[in-house]
Amino acid sequence: MKQTQDAFHHHPELRDKINDPLQSFFRTFRAESIMEKHPELDWVIEFLNSDDDREKNRRDALKDHPDEDLWIFAYGSLMWDPALRFSEVRRAKVVDYKRRFILKDIYGGRGNKESPGLMAALDHGDGCEGLIFRIAKDVIEVETELLWRRELIFAGYVPTIVTAIVGDERLKALTFIADHEANLICGDISRDDQIEFLVHGRGILGTSLEYLENVVAQFEVLGINDEECEDLLAEAKARKDA
Repeated sequence: MKQTQDAFHHHPELRDKINDPLQSFFRTFRAESIMEKHPELDWVIEFLNSDDDREKNRRDALKDHPDEDLWIFAYGSLMWDPALRFSEVRRAKVVDYKRRFILKDIYGGRGNKESPGLMAALDHGDGCEGLIFRIAKDVIEVETELLWRRELIFAGYVPTIVTAIVGDERLKALTFIADHEANLICGDISRDDQIEFLVHGRGILGTSLEYLENVVAQFEVLGINDEECEDLLAEAKARKDA
């Protein structure tokens, strides 16, 4: 696939729908600074991945990556706020995986212990549509360090190389799938709990309902039909308004 100078060449409709990476909160995101501003979250410190463990995880995941650009598949908040310097963005689909709202957030991002929030994880399934971002090879080290600091702050995801279908091409892409060994992943979550967490989950990043609204908004721009997300949003809004 030929790289273009304009990152939005294939999707100009996304130009104003993806946050400027250099202005993103996650560009300077560090757990230590969060704890300083939000001392009520001190209790989560014991659950944080250490810098050393996170860095080892990153290096292990990328050790076989060839000397070329890296593609990253986004299915949740990375679709509108990647916080990564990307040179190209495309609509993509991964096979054998499905977006599922099974990540129970109790650590303060979009929920807490008293009112858990809910976010998406990529789990085994029959296909998931989203976006794929190209990261130039000369900035992979910097950008993936930022990405791991965000996605692996706690145990919840496993970095995985998947096959992404982009137009008529199949590309290898890095993404993060659900870690069912982690206590944040609730593979058997009930529909009632999903709706409850979406309605009441709130944290330093905003509400869980806003998260889902942003996912659906990107789908609308791209013409992606995801009935599960649309139904979840409709049910959550109905309960909130009841």
